Amino acid sequence: MMSEIQKMVGERIRHFRKEKGLSQEDLASLANLHATYIGQLERGEKNPTLNSMLKIAVALGISLEQLFQAMEMNNESKDYTLIKIITFLQTKSVEEQKFVLKFLQMLFEWKKF
Repeated sequence: MMSEIQKMVGERIRHFRKEKGLSQEDLASLANLHATYIGQLERGEKNPTLNSMLKIAVALGISLEQLFQAMEMNNESKDYTLIKIITFLQTKSVEEQKFVLKFLQMLFEWKKF
């Protein structure tokens, strides 16, 4: 079963590959990976390693950050939203994280969603 993250990563790889005018075989060759693996990644069938993601980003002439930043433009899924919240909170101090948690708990108690 493919996860939402795998699907998003695959879509981004395909987007940048096509933007560069590369075939899956071209990208595989540049990244020193197998073309079948690139296809599986693009379809969200495989979970890429960080090493593979780095090879692909370098082959595409982009940073890992660019690859993942672009994901946020197209996705409003529950998983994506949760990841965005977590990423935001990771940049904050523990005290700020605790404050946000208490605030959210109070807000949801008050609002009774």
